[in-house]
Amino acid sequence: MFTKKPEVVPFSDQPKPFSSLPPLSAAAPSAQSTPPPMNTLSATTAPSSTSSVIGTDLSVIGNLESKGEIQIEGNVQGDIQASRIVVGANARITGSLVADDVIVQGTVMGSVRGNRVTLQSSSKVEGDVFHQSLAIEQGAYFEGKSRRSDNPKDVGKTASVAQVGGNGYDATTGYSAAN
Repeated sequence: MFTKKPEVVPFSDQPKPFSSLPPLSAAAPSAQSTPPPMNTLSATTAPSSTSSVIGTDLSVIGNLESKGEIQIEGNVQGDIQASRIVVGANARITGSLVADDVIVQGTVMGSVRGNRVTLQSSSKVEGDVFHQSLAIEQGAYFEGKSRRSDNPKDVGKTASVAQVGGNGYDATTGYSAAN
């Protein structure tokens, strides 16, 4: 019939002093096991390297070279060389790409040289592709030659005047080798 009202403790905006907290015991180990830190790498996972990103609002005129990954979302007029190149869906490249792995989702106007080349469904490539492995998804646009090579990154690097002009014509000067 009679019940005791619960005791209401007023809320205080003032923090408790450290002296009112129970002391930590450094001598006694915790009974619970602590989980491993979240950012540790196991033996099976490789450390992830950071990739260099050319954003959608950036246009680059000139060559790019990286020892790591380059992800392009903007416009590049120039050659790109890296260990891995990812061309985003809205990216536009005018120049050649050279990498171990090349993934194209956007537009490339130029040659692509890579051990593993993937042209995804949204890609548009106008140029020759030199590769060890080539995957072209349905819907991808590809206009050019596909050439399998054991070392595709070195194909086409050294072109002699005879290979380029046939008769030794130099397009930069307008003179032929016979003159």
